Amino acid sequence: MIDYKKSGVDIQAGDDLVTWLQKSEANANIRKSENTIFLQSDVPDYKKRVISGIGGFASLFDGRFQHMKHPVLVSCTDGVGTKVKLASYFNDFSGIGQDLVAMCANDLICTGGTPLFFLDYYAVGKLDLNNAQEFLTSVKEACENSHMALIGGETAEMPGVYQKTDFDCAGFAVGVVDKEKIWGSHLVQDGDIIIGLESSGFHSNGYSLLRNIFESEYEKYRSWLLEPTKLYVEAAITLKNEFEIHAMAHITGGGIENLPRVLPEHLKATIKKWELPECYVEVQKRAKITDQEMRETFNCGIGLMVIIKAAHAKSAILRLENLGYKSLVVGTIEPKIKDEPHVEWT
Repeated sequence: MIDYKKSGVDIQAGDDLVTWLQKSEANANIRKSENTIFLQSDVPDYKKRVISGIGGFASLFDGRFQHMKHPVLVSCTDGVGTKVKLASYFNDFSGIGQDLVAMCANDLICTGGTPLFFLDYYAVGKLDLNNAQEFLTSVKEACENSHMALIGGETAEMPGVYQKTDFDCAGFAVGVVDKEKIWGSHLVQDGDIIIGLESSGFHSNGYSLLRNIFESEYEKYRSWLLEPTKLYVEAAITLKNEFEIHAMAHITGGGIENLPRVLPEHLKATIKKWELPECYVEVQKRAKITDQEMRETFNCGIGLMVIIKAAHAKSAILRLENLGYKSLVVGTIEPKIKDEPHVEWT
């Protein structure tokens, strides 16, 4: 007899994982429901809004936002690229879930939106319950730190598609923003200040190059290579409630060149160079690539850029410091001549 399990798919292991997740999420809901991380009026109590979550065919979320004049849903999806290869190599899944959540949540907040809930997709060749639980624990903790409910997901065992210990993951985040409070290029003005929030390292970008550079020394540089992507949700929500923010740019694939996405045609960002963190100095030395190539591939130590009204910049930096985010002024917004680039380095 040839059954599903002999063909490589263990249905019982998948059921056991769902049961574990349902129990752990139920306990988390009880612990968190009365004391959420954020207390601002525009941040809903996301735990109490989950009507039906993990375990059904679909998840249900209460979408009433009476305090908003025109609520607009915000959606993002992303993965963590070939960083999954290093998590697999080290058999360490303790941070990759945070990478996944951060890549979605950090995009979502750039609209001025507030995250609501998250779904994950986790695909493997052979389901290992310990690895899957470690991954999902990381996802759950990152969701809670990003004020999102982990409302559902999918775990797929796919022998023949993923070999040995290979796996992949994808994330899906949904949030909300009042239409009249959406950030973007329409708000950016001449004279605005650009604040850069420090990254925790490589985040989840450039790993095809990084794996090539450090291939023979993975163990030596493990801490650099596995450091999870920094979460910026708390910073964004605090800034939104206290200062006049015009735009944000999540610095990911494509590096600093992501900034033009939030600039109007008639304005440019004049950026001053900052000192590269040690990990990037090492990468540039080994890869022998130019400053511009570094900026087009990596975040170079700045994971989020905030375009803010000049009068609020100094106070915002102090507020970010109080929240535990290191930040600095990295540039200004200025008029752009027709054929000039949107980003100029000084």
